[in-house]
Amino acid sequence: MSEAQIAHRRLVQSLYRRSLKTAQDWYIDTNLFRRKAVELRIQFDANKGLTQPRQIAKVVQDAERQLLELRHPDPYIVPTAPGGSKFERNVHPPTAEPIHVDH
Repeated sequence: MSEAQIAHRRLVQSLYRRSLKTAQDWYIDTNLFRRKAVELRIQFDANKGLTQPRQIAKVVQDAERQLLELRHPDPYIVPTAPGGSKFERNVHPPTAEPIHVDH
């Protein structure tokens, strides 16, 4: 596999993952999300056999544009991740000196 093919594969994989994460922002119910995930997979698989570089570039560009348009205004963030509601909650304050325990 050539470097260009590897780069293209990574681009499409990234696009697919971002599409799934965007869908998860909109479909909180697991059953609805799974249906949407199957639809996304069908869309990606439908374009799997494209061989013309211009056609491929157009499909990728359209998918990127659609992903931007469908971006959720308040995306889901894991509560303990940076930006989450529990990020660094109840963190112990730093001490001035390390505590040494003598035995």
